[in-house]
Amino acid sequence: MNYIALDEFKKAWVFRHKDLPIEEQDLAQIKLMSAGRSATLWTTMVSKEKDHPDFFVSSEWTGDSKSWQESVNWEAKWEAEEPELPEVFTTFLGWEDNTTVYFCLSREHVIETRFDVFKRTWQNFMFLADGSLLLGKKRDAVIQFLADGSAKLGHRPKD
Repeated sequence: MNYIALDEFKKAWVFRHKDLPIEEQDLAQIKLMSAGRSATLWTTMVSKEKDHPDFFVSSEWTGDSKSWQESVNWEAKWEAEEPELPEVFTTFLGWEDNTTVYFCLSREHVIETRFDVFKRTWQNFMFLADGSLLLGKKRDAVIQFLADGSAKLGHRPKD
């Protein structure tokens, strides 16, 4: 099985937050990968060595400062209750709405959705911003959302 029910995720409350409601059709597109599928994607796209962003090392792209071009603040827009993903992110990424995206929390926890859904529900995802990475399928641009309210914009090596 590639996905598990979102309700089985201990942090699923972020997608049911009363102050940040998500339309049912969008909620249906937010899929928690099974641990096995998460691990495969993480190993392929994020890190072969480390299980969580807290432990990234400079020998891999995730820990290499050369992978990251810029740091921006996301928290001010989040606190201002901006409904859409800040333009700095959409401009940097340049992804189409139907791009499959992966919000990577750790080797065991990866959430898959479409970019248009992520753009509409980004505020919910930011409750999980603890070094989490936003990656696109067959895309090299990446954003790492940090708990301090900043985000690093960068590129991962081509597949």
